Formats: sequence, structure tokens, C-alpha cells
Amino acid sequence: MSRVRTRPTRDDTREKLFEAAARVFEEQGIGGASIEAIAASAGFTRGAFYSNFKSKDELIIAMLEDHVEQSILRIRDLLDRHKNLADFIDALKTMDRSQQDPLGRSPLLHMEMILFVARAEKRRPELAKRLRARRKLVTDIIETTARNSGRTTILNPTWAGALVLALDGFRLHRLIDPETTSPDSFFRAIGDLQRTMGISSA
Repeated sequence: MSRVRTRPTRDDTREKLFEAAARVFEEQGIGGASIEAIAASAGFTRGAFYSNFKSKDELIIAMLEDHVEQSILRIRDLLDRHKNLADFIDALKTMDRSQQDPLGRSPLLHMEMILFVARAEKRRPELAKRLRARRKLVTDIIETTARNSGRTTILNPTWAGALVLALDGFRLHRLIDPETTSPDSFFRAIGDLQRTMGISSA
């Protein structure tokens, strides 16, 4: 009786390469990490890497794209289940992050990768595309929760979305100076912004 061989799908291979790349980048630095080291860490050959990505830069862009897509899917699912802003924020605070992609689990690596890509001017449009997708997501959240609360916002929702994304800087502050940056800094700032926009129940 012959044994059926199962081969990993392209998505499985890419996911393993993403996880391996994150490990190698954190250990060796993004610039110093080689394609051979990433492939070996994933348990693949160099050829398997090149069957999925043309270069390390392409891998990094794909990781950033996957991170944004997964984040948007998770947050839109929360919004579908929690239309009220207060309920949505509570759900966001308690969301299980253990199943996140490697960049979701490592915000410092995420920021390092963004800066690595941004150094090459020709790659910046790739980052801009994902930034716009995140802005649209936050704008949609603001418009949806404001509409469900029966209130109109004081700030333009698109500008408010840009402000919310700028608050992401608290993650870096927390990594650099945890003594003076409380873990809830981001959500405290969101609360202040809610009140400024006139959509807070407080």
C-alpha cells in the first residue's frame, strides 16, 4: 500500500518563511540576515525561498502586507460584533494577541522593518499603500461607531483616523521608557480623543 505524501501549500510555506524571517531578523538584524539563514531556519532550501520570493526585500514587503491584511481582518471582525465605541474599545483591549502574525507579536521588529523599507525611496509607495489602508480602517471605525451612537463628530473622520494612527508612537515609547509610559497610554489617549471629538459617553 503506497503512502500518500502531503506537501505544504504555498501559503504554509510563506507562513513558515515569515516566522523564520522574524526570528532571524531579531537575532541577526535585518541588514545582516541572509536568505540562506532564513530558509534554513524555516527548514527549507534556498531554492524553496526563491520559489516564493525574488529577494529579501520582496519577503519583507510581503510580511508587512500580510501583517496589515491580518490586522484589518481581525479589527473589522471586532467592529462587526461591537458596533458601540465603548464596547469595541473594550474588545480591542482584551483581544487575544497570541495568534497574531510575527509582526503583531513584535512591534519593535515591525517598526524596524518599516524603517528598513522606507530607506529605499522607490519602496516607499508600498508603505504608503498600506498606511492608507490602515487610515481607511480607522476612519471607518470612527464613522461607524459615531453613526451607531447617534452623534456627529467634531473632527473630520479622516483626519481623526490619522491622529489615531499617530498614537501608535506610544508602543515605541513603551519599549524605550516603560517607567514613564504606562501600558494603557494608547487607550488613555484614545479616550481623550473621543471626548474631543464629541463621541464619548463620559
